[in-house]
Amino acid sequence: MTNTFNTTIREFLAPRKLALAGVSRNPKKFGYAALKELKEKGFDVYPVHPEADEILGVKCYHSVSGLPADIRHLVSMVPKDQTRTVVAEALDRGISNIWIQQMSDTPEAIDLAKERNAGLVVKTCILMHASPVKSIHAFHRGLLKIFGMLPK
Repeated sequence: MTNTFNTTIREFLAPRKLALAGVSRNPKKFGYAALKELKEKGFDVYPVHPEADEILGVKCYHSVSGLPADIRHLVSMVPKDQTRTVVAEALDRGISNIWIQQMSDTPEAIDLAKERNAGLVVKTCILMHASPVKSIHAFHRGLLKIFGMLPK
């Protein structure tokens, strides 16, 4: 079951301006697909990659702390062993809303976000909720809705 804490998915996505930690230059990786799809959906995206200067024509930032000051929403898609560090860096930078992509969450990262009163979304895929939802994500979303498991 999907968990949301003190923010809703709708509230998280409303500004349509997101930093993305864990983007990839590899088209076969989720971090690349997420950047591509969110960009195509009209989101203002700020990818974070420690080495890349640009991916898909979008300027990359080498760290979360290097993001523009007005960024308040971050999606973390990093491997689990990096999640707490990314969450801590985001919170220290003043990012107040964090989405930890399913399969990247750790109890330590979740506890830290809760302790610091961050808006938090976990255990669900951003591509199932960022409108317009299409392809396999639309199918999966439909199944969750049928079974009453679609978060708000």
